[in-house]
Amino acid sequence: MTHAALPEPPRPLAAPAPPGRRSGGAALLPPRAVLRSPVLPVVAVLAALALPFGPGGGEAGGAGPADVVSGFLVLSCVLRLVRARRRPLTPTAAVVLGLPVAGFALAALAASSPAAAYAGFGRYLQVFVLVPAAVLLLVRDRADFRLLAWAFVGLGLWQGAVGTHQYLTGTGASYQGTQIRAVGTFGPGDVMGMATAVALGLVCAVGLALGRSCEVRRRVVAALCAAALVVPLALSFSRGAWIATAVTCAVQLLLAGVRRALAAGAAVVAAGVVLVGGLGVGTTLLEQRFDSITQVTLAPDQSVRDRYALWTAALGIWREHPLTGVGLKNFPEYRDGHAPMALSSASDTGGAGAAFRRQPLLSPHGMYLLVLSEQGLCGLVAVAGSWLSLLVCGVRGLLRERRRPPSRAGGLDCALVACGLLVWQLTDFVYGDIGGPSTVLTAVSFGLVAWWATPRPDGPVTDGPTTAGRPVKAVPR
Repeated sequence: MTHAALPEPPRPLAAPAPPGRRSGGAALLPPRAVLRSPVLPVVAVLAALALPFGPGGGEAGGAGPADVVSGFLVLSCVLRLVRARRRPLTPTAAVVLGLPVAGFALAALAASSPAAAYAGFGRYLQVFVLVPAAVLLLVRDRADFRLLAWAFVGLGLWQGAVGTHQYLTGTGASYQGTQIRAVGTFGPGDVMGMATAVALGLVCAVGLALGRSCEVRRRVVAALCAAALVVPLALSFSRGAWIATAVTCAVQLLLAGVRRALAAGAAVVAAGVVLVGGLGVGTTLLEQRFDSITQVTLAPDQSVRDRYALWTAALGIWREHPLTGVGLKNFPEYRDGHAPMALSSASDTGGAGAAFRRQPLLSPHGMYLLVLSEQGLCGLVAVAGSWLSLLVCGVRGLLRERRRPPSRAGGLDCALVACGLLVWQLTDFVYGDIGGPSTVLTAVSFGLVAWWATPRPDGPVTDGPTTAGRPVKAVPR
């Protein structure tokens, strides 16, 4: 009888509460839960971007293995919805994600080339509607969100390692006659691919490091990953990625708190002084590339002059077709009729295992101007309205999270990651647009942003795994 009255030893593995909740919330799912996680198809999309392309690399505007996997991602999401028989999206999410469809459809109908327009319509639906909606529906809780954020970090580290090796061994893409430009597995046809992957991984790492829900050890690991990703980002020689990343990290630090921003800024300045001044890290080409950022108006190089010419052409096209534009995928047909004589019409690519070739400039290298010229004011209002709604809702959710006590602010890291991804994309869209295999990263990013910014149809989010599709312990956002 005495032995029967003894209390039963605790069994933490069977406890329904989220793992690590008492220490501030778990950053990742347990291994067994990871294997059953519905976000594995999203992880597979990111893993497909780690695969090497052919000798020619990823062509700008072309599709890759990740695009095929993203199709299976959408299909798996549809099958889950049919089997679960639940409402897919809230009205808010449906309006925010569905708003750009009207602009896409109108621009496709106005195009002079139906085949190209329908192909462009499908691409826009994939990047800005279907894949983001699938990611939004497959992410169940904050643990799933953090798993995808760490997947972004892992992809950035892998691509950064490949790119750093290319720089050190002289096997990268051609840059000013030397094959040192780090492009990762994307090749010279998509020189922005590695820079995008590394930059988004760095943004996710910064958000995870600034959050308060993870253990201190995991936040330190995230901070170290962010520091490691700075090197391949610099070696990408991508001024646009540098600017977008600097702006985004500054915004993340300010949103996390002024004191933390000042402390992190002091640490960054000290590290820069030690690396550049004390250890002499950096090359003449890198210094010239950094200096050229401040010379885009005084003494622009050929790439900047081409970009100015393309922007002029896009604005000229829009003035002639202000409401609906010239139609999807029709910018190249109207480009030469509105571009100044300074436009070279193609850029030189080569290296990283690919032969030299002239790559035509088929877009204005600015997402806002691309939408304006091909979709007109109607398309730009629809697309920009969707993105602005996501930004406003995401920042509002982040501010609500900051006002909670530290013991209950379990989603601050998710908020910083989501807002950071959106700020990076919106900044990069000023001088970049979609195209190439790395575009799938944009689609997944918008899905994570939409998950944080819009409410869920089945109630509040949680910090841990769920049972039968329902939250175990709800934590109101």
